Amino acid sequence: MALTIPDICALFEAKGGRMYAGEPVTQLEHALQSAALAEAAGADAQSITAALLHDLGHLLNDQGETPTARGVDDVHQYFALPFLRTLFGEAVLEPIRLHVDAKRYLCATRPGYYDALSADSKRSLALQGGIYSRAEAEAFAANPWAARAVELRLWDDAAKSAGLATPPLAHFVLAMKSAARST
Repeated sequence: MALTIPDICALFEAKGGRMYAGEPVTQLEHALQSAALAEAAGADAQSITAALLHDLGHLLNDQGETPTARGVDDVHQYFALPFLRTLFGEAVLEPIRLHVDAKRYLCATRPGYYDALSADSKRSLALQGGIYSRAEAEAFAANPWAARAVELRLWDDAAKSAGLATPPLAHFVLAMKSAARST
């Protein structure tokens, strides 16, 4: 089933109040903080939308509370893509698809990055294939969407602050509309 922008808003309304596994924020708070960080960085509508929707797969593929603690990788980076493909193009979808790979890349290439990850993020990293080898990191860096995926990943990592004020979801609807494919 393809999602529309009203469907996405309804999904956040219905399930966004769930806690983001292992973090002091809800799924919606995490999404809004990610999008707000992208906006504050001067990102385009596609990057803001990718930041907002990068973890939508957690809401669509509900595996219960903290699936990583049970050894479950919910493959959220892929799960949402079929639902979003008719609405958005590669500039939104590819950073979403690659944001987990960006974590694997940053662990391999940025000193101290792994140590700064939360316990749940470290558990999910192991389930997602672990830290990239040098060859894997080089292959990732050669991907034309790698830089956007790394940018998204860094916003993702920073979007876990309890009580942080952000614009509401309605504020980001304009970015989603701007990023949407023309029909």
